[in-house]
Amino acid sequence: MTLTIILSFSADSAFAHPHHGNVLINNHDHEPSIEIIPINSMIGLEKSTIFFHVPPGNTLPWGFVEGKVTNHVEVYPVIIQIFKNNDAVHFAQTDIGEDGVYEYKFRILNSDKNHITKIFEGDYSVKIFKVVYLNQENII
Repeated sequence: MTLTIILSFSADSAFAHPHHGNVLINNHDHEPSIEIIPINSMIGLEKSTIFFHVPPGNTLPWGFVEGKVTNHVEVYPVIIQIFKNNDAVHFAQTDIGEDGVYEYKFRILNSDKNHITKIFEGDYSVKIFKVVYLNQENII
């Protein structure tokens, strides 16, 4: 049996999952929290927190954090931080494409000579940081 996890939010979207699909955790989808911290009058840091669950029986080797940002500032990458029980376990950054799409792929399971190592298992919080325009109508 394969368990699939995907979490999404708002017009701008973000996902954290071993692969495509949607599974509720504790009978709800854990709506993400979004906070925007102004940097100056034009741009701000958008911090999104979503949840990521890897079931004990997972057999898939990869996890993904991906999404789309409609108002991103082009010179800034997406910063991804993954925490388990408030302890940092993984950090990464990835570029945003011209279409506003970003993706970061990471190992959640490793297999070497029939020895399986679970890199990720259980519940995680994923913090995604993006530099965005505060007022989209000001974008030239």
